[in-house]
This record gives sequence, structure tokens and C-alpha cells, in this order.
Amino acid sequence: MKDIVSSPPPIVRNQFEAVRELFSKNVVPSYGRFDLAFSHGAGSNLFDVAGKRYLDLGSGIAVCSLGHAHPAITEALVEQSRKLVHVSNLYYTEPQGRLAAALAQRIGPGKVFFANSGGEANEGLFKLARKFGHDEGRFEILTAENSFHGRTLAGIAATGQDKVKKGFEPMVSGFRHIPFNNLEAARKAISPATVAIMIEGVQGEGGVMPAKPEYLLGLRALCDEKKLLLLMDGVQCGHFRTGRFQSFQRILENVGQASRLSQTSNVKDGDRRDASPMFLPDGLSMAKSLGGGFPIGAFWVRAPFADLLGPGTHATTFGGTPLACAVGLKIIEVIEREKLAENARARGDFFTAELSRLGKKYPGVIADVRGLGLMVGFELKPDLAKLPGDATKSQSIRFVKLLHAAGVLTIPAGANVIRLLPPLNLRRDEAEEGLQILESVIAKIEA
Repeated sequence: MKDIVSSPPPIVRNQFEAVRELFSKNVVPSYGRFDLAFSHGAGSNLFDVAGKRYLDLGSGIAVCSLGHAHPAITEALVEQSRKLVHVSNLYYTEPQGRLAAALAQRIGPGKVFFANSGGEANEGLFKLARKFGHDEGRFEILTAENSFHGRTLAGIAATGQDKVKKGFEPMVSGFRHIPFNNLEAARKAISPATVAIMIEGVQGEGGVMPAKPEYLLGLRALCDEKKLLLLMDGVQCGHFRTGRFQSFQRILENVGQASRLSQTSNVKDGDRRDASPMFLPDGLSMAKSLGGGFPIGAFWVRAPFADLLGPGTHATTFGGTPLACAVGLKIIEVIEREKLAENARARGDFFTAELSRLGKKYPGVIADVRGLGLMVGFELKPDLAKLPGDATKSQSIRFVKLLHAAGVLTIPAGANVIRLLPPLNLRRDEAEEGLQILESVIAKIEA
């Protein structure tokens, strides 16, 4: 009997070129993509079409909170899809109500609106602020320099980075930018039209810059004094990434009872510290890690303002679908059962300590190290003469490409900052592997 010989495997290079050609012909070229095409992943690892393994310390820009192909997410999707995928928000579904309750329980008294992305969640907060100030003619929102709040027209107007605005002028009116971590600048910027101040707890695209405790507390007092809403963008820095459910909880956990609100017994975050102050913003946006890779966004509104957006004022077709909410509930369950907030602290402390050590060992390459939990950034020295690559590209992009060649994925931020945003369940041995590769690349640059 004649053996059937299988067809030879395709030439790997042709696989990549075929994928890139599909994109070139059919996908709007709005992204500056790296020359990588991935086929599958497992945990903290990704594999390209050539079979090369990469340690993923970027997790889809802080999205894949449980890593890649986590069985709990698959099971939640399969189980819920057998029952109900979508019915629209004309009706009630249990998963949406349960996830809203779970989020509010971990933040504070209030209500939740579900969307599909962080940009949409921020749009909802902009509308909340407009509705809040409408009858008094107030509409202006102050946001921070170097902030990032999405790619919608209002989102880029809110974003404090000129590079995202180019080509889309005139900007949506009603936004002004103020220095980050500067309370006096915020006070001086308030005008009769100002209705809200919006900041990130940790600026991500702005280079991993955490807010200072006194800044958060000062903004809360200032907003109370001037009858403004205090809004926070927790899209990247939220959902346990800093070691608490939201970044403001981590930033303020050792401040004591200095905030205006007393501790409430129903707030939990999987890593509770009783000494933390119960500071609350008036609205907070969420996305990214909330769905672990499945698209979902949300914003929470504090109780006194939670009913401002009544029927007909805000809506979405796909927001809060049973499928997305089932995944969101499962992710919270896994994070808290496996104590991944604690893991984020431990791995984050390891990264910051080791990167600081590398900064001392290679002072010609690393200028600064900063972050909270598994949101870590290290800043490269400007004008690195020995950094290879296309000199027309930023140092951060050139450095990230060197790491690609070495088998590690990281995320650039601005011209000189490299972000580490790995899965929350990153193991110690994986963190050690990543640091070894980072040091090998850094050593070659300084040599």
C-alpha cells in the first residue's frame, strides 16, 4: 500500500509575507506595526508564525490580565455562549447586573455603565461632566499634560499630547491641559466654565508617571470646594495592575484617614489593606484588563451623580453583552482566588528593584525607573550613541525592536520610555528570564 506523504510545510518567511500582504491590501494603515505576526499564545508566551517564542511583558498593552489562552476565559465564553450571547440593552440580563455589582463593590457606592473600550468609557465620562454642568453653562474639563484618553475626537482633545492631535484640527472644544502632579496649577486653571478635572492614577502613554498621594487628596478637596467632578481614567492602570483594584487605592493606601470619606466595610479589592483611605473620585473609566482580551469597557459613577445619565442620554448596542460580562466576572474570580493582586506587587517590586540595580550598573543607558505593581517603566538616557537601528525612529522603538530580536515583548512610551505591563499571573522564573534578556541587551548598548 502506497504511503500518503503529507504536503511540505509552507516556507515560514512566505507565511509572514502573506500575512503582511493581507494587511497591506485590506487593512487601514493607521498603525505603525512591528514586523511580527503571531499565531498563538500560552500564558506569558506568544509564538510567531515561524514558531519563535516570545516572553510577553506587554500583554497586549495591559490587556491580557491572565495571559494568553487562559482556560478559565475559554470556559466562560463557551458556557455563556451556549445560553445567551446578545439581546440588547432594551432588556435585563443577570451577568451585566452581577458584574456591575462586583465593580461597584470594589470601588464604592455608585453605578456602572458598560461600553466596549476605554475610549468609549471616557466618552461616557465626558458626557457625564457636560450633563452635570449643563444648567449652569459649565462644560470645560481640565486634563493633564502627557495624558492619554483615547482616539475619538473628544478623546484626542482631552489627551495632553500634541502628536495625537495632528491632522484632526480643529479640536473638540471644552478641554484644557494642566501640569500633572501640580495642585496649584490646577487651582489657577479653573475658570467659570470648568466643570471637571480628569487624570490618570498612573500615566501610561505619558511614561509611567504615578500621581502623588497629596495631589489626589488635594484634587479631591479642590473639586469639592469648586463644585467640580473629579474623574479618573483607570483604563490602563486599573483592574489590579498596581496591586490594588484601582490605582488610587494603591497610591493612597498608607495615607491613613486623611481623605474626606470614611472607610466603608463593603469595599474589597482582593488585596485589602485596612489602613487605606476611602478616597473616591466621582467617575472612573475601565477597560483593558477588565476583559482579559475580550472587548469590554465600563465607567463607574459615584452615588450622588449615578443617575445623571437617565434614559435616552447615553447608549450602546454591544455594551454589557452577557458574553463580555461573563468573562469579566470570571477574570475577577480568578484574580482574587489566585491572589494575583499580591503577585502584581511582588513581581512589580522585583522588576523595579532589579531595573534600579541595572540603572546603577549601566548608568549610560538607564536614566530612571518608576512604576507601581506590574506597571513599570524605565527611561533611557537621551542620545544613546551606540543604540542600533533606524535613527529616524525613537529610541524607545529601536530598543523595543532589539528586545524582539532577543525574544521579549515590551511597550514603548514616548521617545525614551520602555513599559513592562505583563500578565498579572507572571511567574517569578519568567520575570527572571525577562530581566536576564533585558540586561543582555542593555550591556551590549553600553559596551
